[in-house]
Parts: sequence; structure tokens; C-alpha cells
Amino acid sequence: MTDARLPQDAPSASRRPRKQRTAAAAGAPAADDTAPRTPTASRLLKEQNILAEAENHFAQFGFEGASLENIAAAIGISRHNLLYYFPSKEALYQRVLDDVLTQWLAGMEDLSHSDDPQQALRRYIRAKLQYSRVRPQGAKVFTKEVIAGAPRYGQAITERVGPLLKTEVRTFERWAREGRIAKVNFTHLMFIIWSVTQAYAEQEAQFALLLGKPALTERDYDKAEELIVRMVLSALAPGGVT
Repeated sequence: MTDARLPQDAPSASRRPRKQRTAAAAGAPAADDTAPRTPTASRLLKEQNILAEAENHFAQFGFEGASLENIAAAIGISRHNLLYYFPSKEALYQRVLDDVLTQWLAGMEDLSHSDDPQQALRRYIRAKLQYSRVRPQGAKVFTKEVIAGAPRYGQAITERVGPLLKTEVRTFERWAREGRIAKVNFTHLMFIIWSVTQAYAEQEAQFALLLGKPALTERDYDKAEELIVRMVLSALAPGGVT
């Protein structure tokens, strides 16, 4: 395989319309040079394949240990070809984390928009455990970054998670004022929910080993959900913890 060929989506002077080539030769901008181009379906598919493989490599080796060469080889393309889609390892890593965080934040938004504390928390805990079950590699990438002190993603966490967390806390505080839940430290409540649900991605292998199984089953996640929900709702029962 040679790197001499550009990917199918890459522009080529020989493929430009004659009118555009003439304008470029004269030093004038082509008519659509500044217009945003809609990515083709093939490009989007290739990006998703790259992102999925990169997520696996970053989860296993971390940012420093993962290499573009190995990620590219795993999906049968060259490093040069991969760099056409993502210009650097940093850009690829940021995109992986962006996608992971976007999926996670969707559940947070649903929580703050609900008006039923018990149902909202049940759905949120179920979604977080489901996330750990179906996308454990993404959760591991995020955890590795945070454990390292978030050197490459700290600003994004502050800017994207911070405002939603404050919105959630205000929702909990309103429910507490209405007497629907007990007043606790709601920020730490969210930290605890994140930690216990995230553990089912980070420590799935250990949990399965201790249960004598090759992997956790859907029933195991159902049992975990039932217990976590019970613990959280018990702590928030009106007249309980203050």
C-alpha cells in the first residue's frame, strides 16, 4: 500500500472544474472556496471507523502509549491516510473525548429537565450503567485522562460539565425546597453516582472475575442498578439524611 494516493475525499487540482482551475490560476478565489463543504457519507464512515479504533487504543495504552501508526494499521490504512482525516494525535484524542463526553452529557441534560425526582434518578442511573456496559472503552479513555490530571482535556471538562452540574444541583435544591427530597450535598451526590456507575466500566474485569464469570451479564447490571437506585433514593427520602 502506498501513501502516494490521496484518500477519495481529498481534493485534486485535476478534478476541479475548468472554471475553478482558471480562476485559481489567475489568483482569484474559486466561487465556492469559502463555502463549508458537507462531508460525504464515505468520509463520515471512515472517520467513525478511525474514532472507534482510536478509542480502543487510547483506552488500552493511554495518550502517550497509543500511536497513529498502530491505529491506522488496525483498520488497514496508512498513517498518512489517517492524518488526512485527523491532522495529529492530539486532534484525534480530543475528538474521541468530545464524543465520549457528548454522550455522557445527554443523560445529565435529561435529569435537569425532569420534574419527578425518583423517576429522573432511576433513568439517569440506568443510563450511566448502560453507558458503562456498551461503551466501556470510552469510559476508560475519559478516566485515564482525569486520573492524569486532565492535562489535555481539563478546559473542556470545566466548560462543558461545570454548567450542567450547576443546573442539576439547582434542580435538586428546588426539589428539596418543595419537600420532595432530603437536603444533602448534591454536588457530592452526583460525584458518587458518577463514581459508582463508572466503576462498572473501569473494573468490569475484576467484578466478573470475582463472580466467576468471563464477563458481567445484563442481569448483573440490572442488579447493580437496582441497588444503586435504592441507596440513592433512601438517602434522599424526605425526613431522612439532613
